[in-house]
Amino acid sequence: MAYRNTQFRPTKLVRALTLAGLATILGAAPALQAQQAEQTAAQVQEEDIEVITVTGGFRGSLASALNQKRFETGSTDTIKAEDIADFPDLNLAESLQRIPGVAISRAAGEGRQISVRGLGPDFTRVRINGMEAQSTSGGTDQIGGANRGRGFDFNTFSSDLFSELTVRKTASANIEEGSLGATVDLRTARPFDYDGLTFAANVQAGYNDLSEEVDPKASFLVSNIFADGKFGALFSLAMSERNVKDEGASTVRWDNVNDFGSYQGAEPTDANPVIPELDAINDAFRPRLPRYDSYTHNVKRTGAAAAFEFRPSMETRFNLDILYAKDDSTRNEIFTQGILNGNSQAARMNVLDYEIDDSNTATYAAFENATVRNENRYDELGTEFLQFSLSAQHQLTDDLKIDGMIGRAKSEFDNPIQTTVVMEKSGVDFSYNYRGSKRQSPELLFGSGVFDAEGWSTNSVRLRPLGAENTFDNAALNLEYVLSENLTLRGGLHYKTFEFETREARRSSENAGGVVMTPDLIMSYNSGLGSQGAWLVPDLAAIDAAYDIYSNIGAFEVSIENRLVDNYSAEEKTLGAYVQLAFETEVGDTVIRGDVGGRYVKTDQSSTAWAKLGGVDELITAKHDYNDFLPSLNLVFEPLEDVIIRFGYAEVMARAGLGSLRPNVSVSVSGGSRSVSGGNPTLEPTKAKTYDLGLELYFDNESLLGVAVFRKEIDSYVQGLRETKPFTETGLPIQAAIDACNAGPGYGADCNENVEWQTNTPLNGPGGNLYGFEVQYQMPFTFLPEGWDRFGFIGNFTYVKAQLDYVNADGQILATRDLQGLSENTRSATLYYEDDKFSARVSLTDRSEYLTNAIGRNNNDMEGTNATRNIDAALSYQLTDKWKVSLEALNLTDEVDDQWVDSSGNRLTYYHATGRQYYLGAQYKF
Repeated sequence: MAYRNTQFRPTKLVRALTLAGLATILGAAPALQAQQAEQTAAQVQEEDIEVITVTGGFRGSLASALNQKRFETGSTDTIKAEDIADFPDLNLAESLQRIPGVAISRAAGEGRQISVRGLGPDFTRVRINGMEAQSTSGGTDQIGGANRGRGFDFNTFSSDLFSELTVRKTASANIEEGSLGATVDLRTARPFDYDGLTFAANVQAGYNDLSEEVDPKASFLVSNIFADGKFGALFSLAMSERNVKDEGASTVRWDNVNDFGSYQGAEPTDANPVIPELDAINDAFRPRLPRYDSYTHNVKRTGAAAAFEFRPSMETRFNLDILYAKDDSTRNEIFTQGILNGNSQAARMNVLDYEIDDSNTATYAAFENATVRNENRYDELGTEFLQFSLSAQHQLTDDLKIDGMIGRAKSEFDNPIQTTVVMEKSGVDFSYNYRGSKRQSPELLFGSGVFDAEGWSTNSVRLRPLGAENTFDNAALNLEYVLSENLTLRGGLHYKTFEFETREARRSSENAGGVVMTPDLIMSYNSGLGSQGAWLVPDLAAIDAAYDIYSNIGAFEVSIENRLVDNYSAEEKTLGAYVQLAFETEVGDTVIRGDVGGRYVKTDQSSTAWAKLGGVDELITAKHDYNDFLPSLNLVFEPLEDVIIRFGYAEVMARAGLGSLRPNVSVSVSGGSRSVSGGNPTLEPTKAKTYDLGLELYFDNESLLGVAVFRKEIDSYVQGLRETKPFTETGLPIQAAIDACNAGPGYGADCNENVEWQTNTPLNGPGGNLYGFEVQYQMPFTFLPEGWDRFGFIGNFTYVKAQLDYVNADGQILATRDLQGLSENTRSATLYYEDDKFSARVSLTDRSEYLTNAIGRNNNDMEGTNATRNIDAALSYQLTDKWKVSLEALNLTDEVDDQWVDSSGNRLTYYHATGRQYYLGAQYKF
C-alpha cells in the first residue's frame, strides 16, 4: 500500500447536505420575506428560558449566557457564540476552558479533552442536542495514543458549528446518569434562533510561527423560516486545515537500574571490584531514551450541521438535527536518540564523564561505544462522526406536556497506517546534558559516525493499524404535569444502548523483516533541533518501494491474530426512570424554588475479548449488571432582589473505563518497554455523594459576583494498579513473556521473564473526598467615563483538592496522593472592549500541575505535567452592516507541554512546543 494523497474536499455526505440545504432554504426566500413582519412576540415567549434583550456582539452573548445561568435550578455555566460561526477558538475544548472549574488537555497544540472540578474526561458526559454522544481520535503515545475510553475528544469538531455550550456541574433527576464531574451540553444552531432569512460566510487565513505555514479556514450558514412561520431549515458547513510543527525533547521516563560496564576505561576486576564512580552512576537515575523529537501534523477538518424545525401550532414542535464531522490527519514523528534502556547495551558502554545532582539524577553523562537509534514513524488517521436526533414536544392540555427524543450517534476512528522503521548504529560516542536550563532545552551530542549513512542496521519495522468505533442509540419520553401554580411533577423513561469495539493488527514479529538499511534507504532530515545539523533517518517511501512493506504478505503480513489481546468490545444497555417534583414558593419575602427527585437506572453490561485458555486463543464474554438509585435535590433561595443562594445534593455514578472492563490480559514488548496490562469485567462504577453551595450577586446589568463551595464524597474509585516487578511475580504463564519478547526484540538477556516488567491492572480501590471552591466575576465598566465605559472584565478562579489511597492487589496502601488529572488551581480572565464598530479582548487561562500517574514507573514515585498558561487575543472591526474583519492570536506565550517523572527529581520526560497561531479573517452576513 502506497501513501495516500488525502485531498482537502467535502465528503459526499457534506456535498449532498449542502445542495439539499441550499435548495430548500434559498428556494423559500420569497415566501419568507412575506412572513417576517408577521413574527410575533408570542413566538419568542415560547422559549423555556426568559431572555433579556441586549445589543449583539460579545457583550450581548455574555448577557444572554448570564441570564440563562440565573434562571437555572442547578449550578450551570454557559458560553454562547456572539455571532454566527464566531467562537474565537480552534475547537470547543478551547472555548470551554473559560468556564470556572474547566481545564483542558491538548493534542497537536489544541484542546482535546476536558476536566471539570478536578475530575477527568472519563467522569464527564457530553450531550449533543440533548443526546449523549462519544467522539474519539488519535494522539501521540506521550499523550495517551488513540482514545479507547469514555473521554470525549472535542478536537473532532469545529466550534463554528455550535451556538451554545453549557456545563452542568450539579445533577438532577431528569438528567441522565454517568457523570461525576459534569454534564456538558453542546447545541448546534436551529432556524428559529434567527430572524428569518439569514446567511453568513466566514473566511480566515491561519499562520503558525513554528511551522511557518499558511492554512485556510472557512464556514458558512444559511437559515430560513417559511410556511407562515411554521417551518424552518438551517444548514452550516465548516472546513479547515492546520499544519503544525510539534517539537522538543523526551526521555520515555528515567530509571536507576544500570550496569554500565566501565568508567574511563576501568572495569571492575577481582583485584579491584569497586570503582566508586562507576557504582555512583550505576545507582543514579538516567534517561531511558534521551532524544530529540520532531513531529509534523496535517489536520483537515470538515463539519456540517443541518436543522429542520416544524411548529404546526403553538402547542407542538418537532426538531430534526443532523451533525456530521470528519477529521482527516497525517502525523510524522522523527526521533534521534541514545539508547540507555538496555542492560546488555549499557554494559558495553564506557562512561567518560557524568554529573549527579542532589536527587540522585545523572543530569549529564558522556559515553563511548554507545548505541544510537533513529526512527521515522508515519500515521494516517481520521475520525468520522454522524448523529441524527429527532425530538418533539406537545402541550396535551394546559397542565400536561409530553416530549420525546430518539437518535443515534456514531463515531468511527481509523488509523489504517501506523508505520515505524528504526535503524541503529553501535560503537559511537554520545552524551546528554539536562543540567540547569538544559532541562528545557537539553543538549544531545552524537559522534561523527551518526552522520555517516554507511554502517546502519535495521532494528525494527512496526506496522500497527488500529481503530475504534462507538455507537449510542438513545430514546427518551418525558411527561410534565402542572399540579398547581407552585408545583410541577415530571417523570420519564430513558433507554440507551452503547456499543464499543476496538481493533489492532501487527506483524508476527517486529524485527527487520529482511530490510537492509543501505544508504539509498536513508534520508536527511533537518529538524532544526540540536547543534549538529540534519539527522539521518529511515526513508519510508524508499523502503516501501524497495521491500513493499504494505503488501500484507510474507514478513510484512499484519493480522489481528498477532494482537488478539487488543481486539475487544463492550456493550451496555441502560434503562432509566425518574420522577421529579419542581416547586416555587415564597416564605415571607424570600422566593424559594428548586426540584427534588430520584433516578433509577439498570445497567446490563457485557465485554468480549480474546484470552488464551489451555494454550488456545478463545473469544470470551463476561457479563455484569448493576442497579442504582440516585436521589437529587436542588434549592434556589432569593432572599433579596438580585441575590441567589443555591444548594445542591445528589448521588452520582460514572461507569468504569472501557479498557478496564475487558476480560483478558495483554503482555507486550515495544522496543525496550515491557508491559503487562489487564482488565476486570466485574468493576463497579465509581460513585459519589455530591454537595454544592453557591452565592450569586447580580449587582448590575450584565454583572455577577459568584462564589460556590463543593464537596464530593467518592465511595469507590476505579484505579489502575501500576507496579514494576519481574514477570515471574505476575502469576501469568512464563510462555506469555517468551511469546511477547519473540514478537519484539527477541527473547534474551534484555527481554525475558526475570527482568522487570511494567504491570497495570484495574481494581475498585478506596475512595476519598474531593472539595473546593469557585469564584467568578463579570462586569462591564459602564461606571467609567465615556470611552472607558466600553471595557469589561470576566474572571474566575477554582481551587480543588482530592487525595486518594492507591492500593495494591492485596488492598495494601502504596501511597496517598492527589487524584490523577487534578489541578489544584485553575483560572481564567478576559479583558474586553466593545463599541458599535470595534471589538477586542485578551484572555488568559491556566492550570496548575497535575498527576498523570499517581504511582510512578521505573522506581520514580509519581509522574505528572507541569503548569500551563495560555494567552489568546481577538480583534474585529465592523466595516459595514454586512462586512466584518477579524484578527485572532492564540497561544501568544508559546506555552509548552512539560511532563515530568519523580516529585523530587522533576526529571524531564516530555517537553514540546507547537508555536503561536494567528488567524486573519473576513465575515459577510445578511
